[in-house]
Amino acid sequence: MVVTLDSPVRIGKAAIGALGTLALALGTLQAVVEPSLPLLQHDLGIGPAEGSLIFITLLITGAVVAPIAGKLGDRYGGKRVLVALMVAVSAGGVLSSLAPNLPVLLLGQILQGAMVGALPLSFILVRKHLPPGRTQVAVGLVSGLFTGGGLVGMLVAGPIAEHLSRHWMFGIPTTAIIAATLLVCRLMPDDPPTASDATIDWLGVILLSCTLIALVLGVMVVTGGGLPTLAIVAITVAVAALATGWVTVERRVASPMVDLRMLAMPAMWSSAVATLLMSLGFGMAVYLIPQLLSVSANGYGFGSDLSDIGLYLLPATIAGVVAGTIAGIASRRFGTRAVITVGAIATAATLIALGSTHDATWQLVAARALIGFAVSVSAVALLAGTATTVDAKDTGIATSLLVVTRVVGVALGAQTGGAILDASTDPTGLPSETAFTTGFIIAGVIAALSLLVVPAMKKGTNA
Repeated sequence: MVVTLDSPVRIGKAAIGALGTLALALGTLQAVVEPSLPLLQHDLGIGPAEGSLIFITLLITGAVVAPIAGKLGDRYGGKRVLVALMVAVSAGGVLSSLAPNLPVLLLGQILQGAMVGALPLSFILVRKHLPPGRTQVAVGLVSGLFTGGGLVGMLVAGPIAEHLSRHWMFGIPTTAIIAATLLVCRLMPDDPPTASDATIDWLGVILLSCTLIALVLGVMVVTGGGLPTLAIVAITVAVAALATGWVTVERRVASPMVDLRMLAMPAMWSSAVATLLMSLGFGMAVYLIPQLLSVSANGYGFGSDLSDIGLYLLPATIAGVVAGTIAGIASRRFGTRAVITVGAIATAATLIALGSTHDATWQLVAARALIGFAVSVSAVALLAGTATTVDAKDTGIATSLLVVTRVVGVALGAQTGGAILDASTDPTGLPSETAFTTGFIIAGVIAALSLLVVPAMKKGTNA
């Protein structure tokens, strides 16, 4: 039996505001760890290596949960799955706030990582309850507020931890998430399932999860350096084997987790490739610019400390927030292809220019802000375009795959930037200036390659 929403209940600004508030609270909770990591390491008695597990855990959980949440939302209704996911995230926030040791904190982070699935679930809801033009604007607003939450988290984590405690650093955003979830329950109408007969493709779920975990861990291990060639080959073969097994299963089951025919659509694969290439270039910039700022001023760097770097990156974070909120409007007015084209050109040109022009702090600050704006506009435009191009029943899984692609792309780009610097480090541990030049130019070329797939993107949208 197939159940569809023939006459969707239109939602107003209050319901969209509730989704946006939830996204803001989620972004805040996600971002509080990074600026407070030294405090967490001191309080829990852990070193930098153990501390990095916190970020890895959150990344892996998000990559695995997002497509699963998107698929379940497509099938059982976005609101129902979103509320269930928020219960898990809230439990993770409570655990993190009470954590007496690293294992409990990691368990909390595993549950918190499920928050990445909230984005595709929100997109399902706005797609079902809004016309295409307003859907693009709503997707941009929710995405922008999630990014804005990251800015809030970065700014408030330190003061809360210092004046209250690290426990409240997690507790306050978690309380906001619970309150926002209650608002969504009250203001957002239920969305009936789009299908109820087909069974869940659990084998496909397991294989995709294992593939993503192997890919993320493999990228981190390989780009970390020190592995023999045979080990790198073994990791590559393992990831390829898992991916091949997943594709084989999806082609044979009656109700696959991901319809491979959807992935073959020009609008879908072009968006995925563009997202990956833009994210790779962005991830390299995210890593390289702070590293260059921190290099001693006695050489070619600026000798900035962590506080200075945080202030220098603030304009970039603000630019990302603004970009998210206007991307949907720009996509509706000018079209996704036009927005992506401008964003890719601006990103590539700025990165390549940094290769030769990076001898003043203001240049790095301005470049990072422009890159953040251009990439954020492009990413949200791709999400909004995909959300209104694929069939309504595939909104969740399609947008979640783009979210995962962006997460993996940024992580891979950052690791690639680190590998480039490591390859040219002198005996004192200082990378050469040429390494930064090379890294910026490579990042720009990678971002520019996304222009090759823009012609395959669809101009219009589906209702």
